Amino acid sequence: MNSRSDVISGTMSTVLLTGHGGLECLEYRTDVPTPSPKPEEVLIRVGAAGINNTDINTRIGWYSKAISSATNDGGAAGFDSIDEADASWSGTTLRFPRIQGADVCGRIVAVGSAVSPERIGERVLVRNMLRSYVDYRPYECWTLGSECDGGFAEYVTTPARESYAVESDWSDVELAAVPCAYSTAENMLHRASVGAERVLITGASGGVGLAAVQLAKRRGARVIAVSSADKEAEVRAHGADEVVARGADLLEVLGAATVDVVLDLVVGPQWPTLLDVLRRGGRYAVAGAVGGPISEIDLRTVYLKDLTLFGCTFQDDVVFENLIGYIERDEFRPVVSATYPLSEIGRAQQDFLERKHIGKLVLVPSATSSAVKER
Repeated sequence: MNSRSDVISGTMSTVLLTGHGGLECLEYRTDVPTPSPKPEEVLIRVGAAGINNTDINTRIGWYSKAISSATNDGGAAGFDSIDEADASWSGTTLRFPRIQGADVCGRIVAVGSAVSPERIGERVLVRNMLRSYVDYRPYECWTLGSECDGGFAEYVTTPARESYAVESDWSDVELAAVPCAYSTAENMLHRASVGAERVLITGASGGVGLAAVQLAKRRGARVIAVSSADKEAEVRAHGADEVVARGADLLEVLGAATVDVVLDLVVGPQWPTLLDVLRRGGRYAVAGAVGGPISEIDLRTVYLKDLTLFGCTFQDDVVFENLIGYIERDEFRPVVSATYPLSEIGRAQQDFLERKHIGKLVLVPSATSSAVKER
């Protein structure tokens, strides 16, 4: 391992997820050994790490088919029972303890034996959907912070190939708001081949939703955002052309067959209406179901209207590469509502579940970091 050994501590602060359950399963520690990079990995000193729905969903085991309710139903306390065998992104049993955190911005401080030491010092963003560990097989990936340890720590090891140098004047906090939320949004847009057309986005004030609004506008789309009334002004300020109140009758407000593409992050009980507002030949893309994963579908709507439905998890390489380019050309700017020291991850996730914020919440590894702002 090549490193700047004088700046790397032997132990680090981190948050260990000790099992599936409530916030009590998050254990802040200051004595966990600092990892060492394998030959094709790098060691990153984490500058900031964003919070995402997937962190909470993984903690509470929401991905298990045994759960049929919304994320918030078990977000703080967990669920009474889950099937641990399928409670992860990959559908395999999660190993504990696990360091979560899919969003990583930081600097490379050491490299494995197969990585050029010239990379030491680079500021990087890490692709959250990792393909190196599955030999780049199609439709397979590990999620950083799920199948391997992630960014809720002072240090993390990641594949060198998937740790992208980024040249930008953005802060670490701003950059850490990008990987999971913006790659999810860009992936939906990429899969659905969105261009200058009418796009409906649900959950538009959240991290992924607001990213989708910004990135859809970047592609020339006319954006119709579904959001709570108290966040309408901010959602419009970041690119939405129209805002429909959450819970409104979409058919009544928009009319049947008036939308080219739906980007859905909520699902829930109003889901069938999303297909009704799509025009013939329209496209529907889904990458989240915070409002509940179980819905009834009338397949006649799908085939009689020649609709295309996309499930969006796996990401082609171009998706993250696009994001790095957008950042370096300042083609969007992430919205961060609050930052927290790593030791206050419980409070941060509780605030996340209350959904009073817009955009992203971000953790930093030290309470003394200049990245931490008073809320």
